[in-house]
Amino acid sequence: MRSLRSLTLAGTAAALLALTACGGGGELSGGDAADQPTAAASASFEAGTKMADISSAKKITIGTKFDQPGFGEANLENKPEGFDVDVAEYVAAKLGVAPDAISWVPAPSAQREDLIANGDVDMVVATYTINDKRKERITFAGPYYVAGQQIMVAKDNTTITGPDSLKANPDQKICSVTGSTPAENIRQYLADPSQLVEFAGYSDCAAQLQSGQVAAVTTDNVILTGLVAKSNDAFKLVGEQFTEEPYGIGITKGDTKFCEFINSTLKEMSDDGSYEKAWKATAGKYEGTELPTLPTADACA
Repeated sequence: MRSLRSLTLAGTAAALLALTACGGGGELSGGDAADQPTAAASASFEAGTKMADISSAKKITIGTKFDQPGFGEANLENKPEGFDVDVAEYVAAKLGVAPDAISWVPAPSAQREDLIANGDVDMVVATYTINDKRKERITFAGPYYVAGQQIMVAKDNTTITGPDSLKANPDQKICSVTGSTPAENIRQYLADPSQLVEFAGYSDCAAQLQSGQVAAVTTDNVILTGLVAKSNDAFKLVGEQFTEEPYGIGITKGDTKFCEFINSTLKEMSDDGSYEKAWKATAGKYEGTELPTLPTADACA
């Protein structure tokens, strides 16, 4: 019998598309989930800074997720949309970069630090939890949102009721994403390490749940809420949130000036109502989500 990790998703392709309406990989350009911000016409920055370089080039490369409804998802027109996309577009606009001059690069959880450290992207906005391990390689601006980890199961599943029920059901597999914080967090609740199945993206996990190959999926509540909403009443959330996950914007290690610029821009986004508008147009459309307040920014380091 093949392992779950080696199973192809050919048999669940239709379910995956129904769940996430997700486009293919590669670079994408432009987003239309909400009104796109207007690029600042007279942006001026200190010479030699990342802001000056981006503003002069009038273009930026941003890493994001393509399989997370409400935050970062490729739509049927193969354009990224979601709260992360709107936040990124707002920052880009303050640098003088129009939405159609943004190159969007897939940023799977396991590759985000590499994308930044290798200079493949200017920043990553991808439901990116701030933690000390990641800070060893990159700098975070923000946070701009705080999520919490939860569990999603099939609608008729009554045995998994939260993380503490996983050890009592060792035969039921739980899926998360390779390199993600939720995958690490859930390990302490498992009867055996083999109970955890990891894939590259949450659309893969949702497809495996749909086909019955796994019994549960775990990640941040807002991501799961979007997957539940797109499941045609096939999935549900169980238990309470059991972590706090502050989402930050990943940039080159030690670039405090760029970090401080992003933090001030996030504050401006909140103050002028764009933050609330973006939320309501994206993740806020799903039942069970609440309008967030912009968290206080961490010190840049």
